Amino acid sequence: MNKTKQENSKDLFSIYQQNVNKFFKNIRSSVPRYHQSITNVQQEFIQAYENVVDSTVALQKEYARKIGMVTNIPETGIKVIQNTVEEVTKATSIQNQVTLVTIDATQQNIKTFNDNAKSLTELNQNILNSWVSIFTPKNN
Repeated sequence: MNKTKQENSKDLFSIYQQNVNKFFKNIRSSVPRYHQSITNVQQEFIQAYENVVDSTVALQKEYARKIGMVTNIPETGIKVIQNTVEEVTKATSIQNQVTLVTIDATQQNIKTFNDNAKSLTELNQNILNSWVSIFTPKNN
């Protein structure tokens, strides 16, 4: 039995399967690292962008104060700014929901493709078995 295993390990398809398994194992092991790295980059970008905006507002505020600029705005202006920010926030929320639904749908489509590929492989295997049985001599 050990000799059969050694012979099979030198078989073209065995070698191919071993290498394919190794390839996909490597890919699977890197996915969590990619996920964490992308999350870290996103968090760092958000923090950097927030810092830039905060610094810019603080600098502009200081400049306006030093030159004696009046920064009071009418109530209607405040409402326009608040409504605009509220609408942008809603639009961003909707965009995020659409993106997540799209990702979920893509994942489901890939799963469906995978299930169909398995079924197609089984069908092809049955066809192959039928053809082989037709051309294989039977011992009576």
